[in-house]
Amino acid sequence: MTQMQPIHVIGGGLAGSEAAWQVACAGVPVVIHEMRPARMTDAHKTDGLAELVCSNSFRSDDWETNAVGLLHEEMRRAGSLILRAADRHKLPAGGALAVDRDGFSAEITERLAAHPLVALERGEVAGLPPDDWDSVIVATGPLTSASLSAALTALTGERDLAFFDAIAPVVHRDTIDLSVAWFQSRYGKAGPAGTGADYLNCPLTQAQYEAFVDALLSGEKTSFKDWEAATPYFDGCLPIEVMAERGRETLRFGPMKPVGLADPHKDNKRPYAVVQLRQDNALGSLWNMVGFQTKLKHGDQVRVFRTIPGLEQAEFARLGGLHRNTYLNSPKLLDGELRLKALPRLRFAGQITGVEGYVESAAIGLVAGRLAAAERLGRTCAPPPATTTLGALLAHITGGHLLVEEAHERVSDPQGLTPDRVERPARSRSFQPMNINHGLLPPIEAPERDAEGRRLKGKDKGRARKRAVAMRALSHLDAWLATETSHAAAE
Repeated sequence: MTQMQPIHVIGGGLAGSEAAWQVACAGVPVVIHEMRPARMTDAHKTDGLAELVCSNSFRSDDWETNAVGLLHEEMRRAGSLILRAADRHKLPAGGALAVDRDGFSAEITERLAAHPLVALERGEVAGLPPDDWDSVIVATGPLTSASLSAALTALTGERDLAFFDAIAPVVHRDTIDLSVAWFQSRYGKAGPAGTGADYLNCPLTQAQYEAFVDALLSGEKTSFKDWEAATPYFDGCLPIEVMAERGRETLRFGPMKPVGLADPHKDNKRPYAVVQLRQDNALGSLWNMVGFQTKLKHGDQVRVFRTIPGLEQAEFARLGGLHRNTYLNSPKLLDGELRLKALPRLRFAGQITGVEGYVESAAIGLVAGRLAAAERLGRTCAPPPATTTLGALLAHITGGHLLVEEAHERVSDPQGLTPDRVERPARSRSFQPMNINHGLLPPIEAPERDAEGRRLKGKDKGRARKRAVAMRALSHLDAWLATETSHAAAE
């Protein structure tokens, strides 16, 4: 009996780990090629698979009214390794799903290493993969090596697109002054592992806030190389000083908003502004500054952030930083199954495809792994319906291959489920990285009344619409998963 050729996955990050897991679970051998520790990056600190280099948060876990929470639920139902590990290593974080980054990475590394169909090879794949690798998933992330980037540029004729991403500082918990700071989640909301008191809050008066903004604006920033000067920021992860440059009140309506918080040291009054910190490890000894990604030089970070009440004596386990991310012009370069049109044996997954965020990257890894495994097994694998968050992300990065040419045309999803009106995604000439959001999903009519027959209005109607979108997505996802399972059983 001829031994099945493996699928090669280049990159052991979130997308690569998820893709490899999906391939192996389908009964196909897979080789993960991870260049660390032989060659490290500017952002990674360990050789662990699926290392989290920025925040430790997977964002909201509310599947009913939040798009990323819905993506969590879809991935759980699809057997995601990343979500399984996240759930096992979750930390208190209000309504968010945050994880102990070391335990999370260790579990994924161990589970993949223990799988009999998974092989892990350390070392860089320089340039294009060897010709005899007939099925490859490139999941090299935003820090793709220069040699592979150059090879892809030569192959496609496309100039790399790029943006800057920033990392938030992490503080030692025992150096935070609890006579000033207090524990509370916004509105007391408890999340997957929370109690409603999951964040440390440092309050600022108006004078302190104004002085903080002045210090941010005057602080010395990281300078760019000539070739980086025209690179934009990703709006979902702006450095805090860039937000401050957009207006003095911007931070108070962003990461420093005080709504839903009451200072017990000040008669439970709402402060003028607040800096929140979220638990970063299982021990609770490290806390990261939420939304405080920065390009300030390290010396100025310490000076400026110690002006925040409660952080005057703060010691930093990690200071903020900045790194350049690259992504493909995917709607132009990839087909509807994530294969490179110029070389179809290469399939892409993760941030390099133009999705942004941990969960979104892993989600595209999940889809890429399933598609590659089905192709190897000679099966037909339809992409997930465009009414799901998995399908909506795929449609966004591939230019809407599931959709008709004109926007707002009615289409049926591949499983013959209910037709929906679908907005066409951004065309390739304006393609930008994007997080999952409800705007990527086909709209749906909101219920007019609740279960008790009362007419819905305003925010209640908006929440009901989002819940209807979520219920439709999960119904269509379950049908898609059942179809894939029945196809596999039949073959």
